[in-house]
Amino acid sequence: MTSFEFKPQLLQTLKSYSKKQFSTDLMAGIIVGIVALPLAIAFGIASGVTPEKGIITAIVAGLLVSVLGGSKVQIGGPTGAFIIIIYGIIQQYGFEGLTIATLMAGVFLIMFGVLHLGTIIKYIPYPIVVGFTSGIALTIFTTQTKDLLGLQMASVPSDFIETWIAYVRSFGTIDPWSAAVGLGSVALIALWPKFTGLSLFASRLSFLRKLPGSLIAIIVMTVAALLLKQYAGIATIETIGDRFSISNVLPEAQVPELSWDVVKGLVSPAITIAILGAIESLLSATVADGVIGDRHSSNTELIAQGVANLASPLFGGIPATGAIARTMTNINNGGRTPVAGIVHALVLLLIFLFLMPLAQYIPMACLAGVLVIVSYGMSGWRSFLSILKNPKSDVIVLWVTFLLTVVFDLTVAIEVGLICACLLFMRRMAETTDVKVISDEINPDEEDSDFQLGNLEHLTIPEGVEVYEINGPYFFGAGNKFEEVMGALGRGGRPKVRIIRMRKVPFVDSTGIHNLTNLCLMSQREGIQVVLSGVNERVQAVLHKSKFDELVGSDNICSHINIALARARQLL
Repeated sequence: MTSFEFKPQLLQTLKSYSKKQFSTDLMAGIIVGIVALPLAIAFGIASGVTPEKGIITAIVAGLLVSVLGGSKVQIGGPTGAFIIIIYGIIQQYGFEGLTIATLMAGVFLIMFGVLHLGTIIKYIPYPIVVGFTSGIALTIFTTQTKDLLGLQMASVPSDFIETWIAYVRSFGTIDPWSAAVGLGSVALIALWPKFTGLSLFASRLSFLRKLPGSLIAIIVMTVAALLLKQYAGIATIETIGDRFSISNVLPEAQVPELSWDVVKGLVSPAITIAILGAIESLLSATVADGVIGDRHSSNTELIAQGVANLASPLFGGIPATGAIARTMTNINNGGRTPVAGIVHALVLLLIFLFLMPLAQYIPMACLAGVLVIVSYGMSGWRSFLSILKNPKSDVIVLWVTFLLTVVFDLTVAIEVGLICACLLFMRRMAETTDVKVISDEINPDEEDSDFQLGNLEHLTIPEGVEVYEINGPYFFGAGNKFEEVMGALGRGGRPKVRIIRMRKVPFVDSTGIHNLTNLCLMSQREGIQVVLSGVNERVQAVLHKSKFDELVGSDNICSHINIALARARQLL
């Protein structure tokens, strides 16, 4: 049994920590905290909760992921991937239902880590990851279009197609000032890196390169909206304060009331949150490893993510995971230990306590612009297009996951996507297994180079003997193929011995054993003896455990074809 694995990187790095490293981590943490601020507010509002809940999530989860995590540079917090599922849970179960689902997801994540499932989760097919990520990106863009353009709509339909129909019908109600703020924010964020790359920023203004475009857009557009309202009488630009009441008071921990009916109803979305959180956090940690030349502990990271998702909802937060963009920002600014992540959480805490009331002046259109840029980054359209050039099975999984994410929800998309991937994988595995009949003699050139076959005359198949060869795993996906070949092929007439070569069968499952048993019983009724050839130790152990060797006879399970042919001559 595998041992329990929980080795936080913080404990390892502190053993050789230096003052120089702290100064680097301090600067990286401050910058990441500034970068995380607008994203936390935007993710919170887009998820259907108040802006401070997004920041609380970034503080609590960011701190715990850095303290307990298996990656040195991972930054935890709310991410765009959770927006759609959080919004759906709140619509159906309310915020208390979201709290319970997040707590359950935390438990699932801890179980994933304890059961050493970290490496397995990495093997979720890439088309599924790209499919639901692109679907989430399109859905986020859809949900933000109303605020981005300032559409005058009483409510927005939850269905994707109905939403766009409603948008088209409401395009005549676009508020030009809100649209200018929203589209201006998109342009400013997109062009900020190019703007700061000019020679103007080479010396005195080089510090501005460190500031994220999203923060610059929020500052510029907030000031512009205030000036327009104060001096031009433009009051149609909706702000956070118009929609939410802002609070900078730290909430007390509260445990929600649990009922079995509610827990049962939330199992599926909770598992979706856990799987999505696991995929995104491990993907982020893997990407970070490639940049800093390190190796994270997947199972420790999952346990840390689980603890973070247990703590966050107790303080009014939402689901959290590792954030690739913030993690890369941390790395690019010199962060190399979990201390940078801790500093990032403390920076957000200070902003929350002393500057949070100022958030009420931020235009909703500006936050929508921030999320539009986030959705573009998430879309992975280049990866999407590249997968379309792959085999049809990958394309099918990609489109199914993408369309289900957009039209239905992420829970259905992940479940169906995984089922499709498993079915297509089984089909591919079955296609790798083939069954052929060998007539007259066996060609030595086709045998293994290290296998001594002896003289060619010893490889001649005697009259009255049929030789079949199974190439590949003999499992339920390939069982029918064997039966079809057995029925279709033959040398005419009824043989006295059937040799089944299994030298290229790495494993056999219960269906394979069932088919072999049926073949053996059918052959015995017809007076035909079955002989197995080239059975490896693993397959022999399975056959012995199922007592198949008692049915066919242990003398008729041979290690290679020479012995099997000699046995066949004895039986003749």
